[in-house]
Amino acid sequence: MSADGGRRAERSRHHVRNVTLLWLLASAVMTPIVVYVFGPHLPPGRGTDEAAGQVVDNTVLLAVATPIAAGVLVFIAYSLWAFRDHEPQLQTDGPALRGNSSAQFWWILATATVALSLSGYGTIRLLETGAGGGQGPEPIAPPPHASSPSTLQVQVIAQQWQFTYRWPSYGGVETRELELPAHAQIQFNVTSLDVIHSFWAYQLGVKADANPGVNNIAYVKTRDPLAFEVRCAELCGVWHGYMYNSGQVVPRASFASWIAQQR
Repeated sequence: MSADGGRRAERSRHHVRNVTLLWLLASAVMTPIVVYVFGPHLPPGRGTDEAAGQVVDNTVLLAVATPIAAGVLVFIAYSLWAFRDHEPQLQTDGPALRGNSSAQFWWILATATVALSLSGYGTIRLLETGAGGGQGPEPIAPPPHASSPSTLQVQVIAQQWQFTYRWPSYGGVETRELELPAHAQIQFNVTSLDVIHSFWAYQLGVKADANPGVNNIAYVKTRDPLAFEVRCAELCGVWHGYMYNSGQVVPRASFASWIAQQR
């Protein structure tokens, strides 16, 4: 290797070392901030077990994405500083890039590791906590205790442009409002009478398509009393934007009184 080639190689190693150290420092600072400062406030909140699980998953995804974003930002900032043109009036091209097999290898290894790790994490979470979030009439992995006799079934009936709720355990009474007992396992049976809608109770962490002739099951385990909104999340016609209502998770005694009045 020529003297010039040796100097270029040394400069390259110098830049790689600097970028790596800056990236490690930025990741060490930013990742805990993201996890412990922003993580607890991520959507959709902790109103139900399902919503709390989604907060955990969103925090994990954001924690994994933070070092990646930090690496990109550090590389851009370092490049602007270290490789800036000190004599801009010359307007000369930089040296040609011919590829780097080592960089390609580490890039493929790193991205494959991230993708496979997240895939494994998602599979474990699916089997541990259950899905049941609108996977059709037979969910792949129902949550624990989903088949318990104490599970409260609620049929969600969508139609242009409103939701109604039928309660099989209470004589099939139908209501326009949705109230749920606190600390209870709920099974939503979501369907439609006309076109495709989507039952989206954001604060509950529930979203399930409402398809004509299909019973789409979604589960939720309520926690403390909570006010939530229900919206249609599938374009279903001219008044789609007005297809929403509100609901509440209330103490069990309040729910018993409410449902008795509906009957």
